[in-house]
Amino acid sequence: MKLTLIFLFSLTLSSSLAQNAIGIFSSHQDIGNPQLAGDAIYDIEEQEYRLSGSGYNIWFERDEFHFLYNKLEGDFILTANFAFEGEGVDPHRKVGWMVRASEAENDVHCSAALHGDGLTAMQWRQQQGASMQNTASELHAPKPHYQILQLERKGKTLIFRAAHPGEPLQHIGSQSLENLPDKVLGGLFICSHQPEVIEKARIWNVRIDHPVDNNYNPGEAGWLGCRLETLDVFSGKRKIVYESGDRFEAPNWMPDGQKLLFNSKGLLYTIPVKGGTPQQLNTGFANRNNNDHGISFDGKLLAISHHREGMPGGGSTVYVLPLEGGPPQLITEETPSYWHGWAPNNEEVVYVAQRNGSSTYNIYKNSISGGQEVALTDNKPGEHVDGCEYSPDGKYIYYNGSQSGTMQIWRMKPDGSDKEQITFDEYNDWFPHISPDGKWIAFISFPPDIEFNSHPSYKRVMLRLMPTSGGAPRVIAYLYGGQGTINVPSWSPDSKHLSFVSNSGKQ
Repeated sequence: MKLTLIFLFSLTLSSSLAQNAIGIFSSHQDIGNPQLAGDAIYDIEEQEYRLSGSGYNIWFERDEFHFLYNKLEGDFILTANFAFEGEGVDPHRKVGWMVRASEAENDVHCSAALHGDGLTAMQWRQQQGASMQNTASELHAPKPHYQILQLERKGKTLIFRAAHPGEPLQHIGSQSLENLPDKVLGGLFICSHQPEVIEKARIWNVRIDHPVDNNYNPGEAGWLGCRLETLDVFSGKRKIVYESGDRFEAPNWMPDGQKLLFNSKGLLYTIPVKGGTPQQLNTGFANRNNNDHGISFDGKLLAISHHREGMPGGGSTVYVLPLEGGPPQLITEETPSYWHGWAPNNEEVVYVAQRNGSSTYNIYKNSISGGQEVALTDNKPGEHVDGCEYSPDGKYIYYNGSQSGTMQIWRMKPDGSDKEQITFDEYNDWFPHISPDGKWIAFISFPPDIEFNSHPSYKRVMLRLMPTSGGAPRVIAYLYGGQGTINVPSWSPDSKHLSFVSNSGKQ
C-alpha cells in the first residue's frame, strides 16, 4: 500500500465506528465496555497514532481498554515508540502492544506494556477467564522520554523486548500461550487503570513485520515486500515514503534534497521524498544494476554497478554516467567489481573486488578517466572488507572489515596506510556512511549470531550513529532488513536525515 493511499482521520471515533481503518490498522474499539469511550486518530503528516482510553484495568479475569488492531496470522514482529501524554492520574496506566485471541473481555492474550511510572512488563492470560500473570522488568522509561517496545510471535511463543532511546533492545520475557489461535488480533492498546479517567498516548515508528524462517531462500520463495523510509537521525522519527510488494534496495539522497534514488529489478528509479510514483532513470544499456550505486560530491555524476554477461564472478562492473541519465562509461574492465564511494575530487572511485581468481575481496581505487587500479587492502583468505567510502574532507576511507574476528568499522588513509579500527562491540557492523558535514558515521549492525562475513536479508537489525571524532554508537532505528537496507551513501544534503529500506513482509 503506497503512502499516498492512506487517509488522515481527524475525527473523534467511538467504539461504534470500530471498522473504520486508522493508518495501517483495520479496526479499533473499546474492549470490556469501559465507562468512558476511547479514541484512535492517525496523523498522516507525522505518521503518528494518538490513543485515548479508560478502563478499570487489564488484569484479573477480565479487561477494559481501547484497542487499535489488525487481524494477523502466523509469525510477526510488532515494533513502535510509545510515550504517554501528560502526567496522568494512576501510575499503573498502560500503553503498548497486545496480541489477543478475540474481542471478548476475558480472552487469552499477551501484552507488552509501558506503565505510567515507567515500568515495562509482559502480561498474559493463559486461557479464557483465567487470572492474569506478568513478568516485570527493571527497565524503566526515563521520564519524560519514551520507550521502544517490541512484541514478537514465534509459533505459540510471544517474546517481549524493550529499549531506552538510543540503546539496543533488551529481552524482557517470553511466554508460551498454547491456547492462542493462529489467527489473532494484534495492535496498540491503552488503559487508564481508573474507570472515570481518560488517559492519552502518542505512538510512532509503528511497524508490523512478518519474518521468514531460517530456511527461507529468496531465489526460490521470492522476495518480501519493501518500504522506503526516511529517518531523522537526531529524533529517531521515521517516515514511510513508498511501499511495494516487489524488491527494491539501497537509496541515495539526490543532491537537491527533494528526491531519492533506488534500484529495483536491475533498473534505477527516482521518487520524491514526500512520496509519489517512481520514475525510471535512463542508464542506457545498463539494465542489470545491483544495489551499489552513488552520486559524486559535486552532484554531477552517478556511479553504478551493472552485471555484464559471461564475466567472472557474476560480472558486476563499475560504470559512470551523468546524474540526469545517459550512456554509461566503463571504469573497471575486470570483474567482479562493486562500487561504494566517490573521492571528494569527483575524479576517483573506490570499490570492492575479487582479482586473480581469488575468492577474497579487497578495496581498490581508480580514476574515472582510466588508468591502473590501485589495491588498498591485502586481505588473507577468510577476511572480508566492504562498504568503502571517503570522508568529505578526503582524509580517510571508511569501510567495514573482519580482520579482528568480527565485522567492525575501520578507516584508513586514501593510500591504504594507517588502518584503524573504529567500532569494538559484539555486533557485526556494515556499510559506514559519513554525513556530508563530516561529523557522523551511520551504519547497520547485525546481531552477533549472524556469520560475521555475511550480511543477509530478513533479520532484526539496527541502524546506529556515532561521531567521527569518536564515542559510543547509539541506536537510531530498529528494523527488519539487512542486505539492501543501507548498502550505499544515503545521507540527506543537510546531514540531518538518512534514507533506508526495510522489509515489510506480507500484510
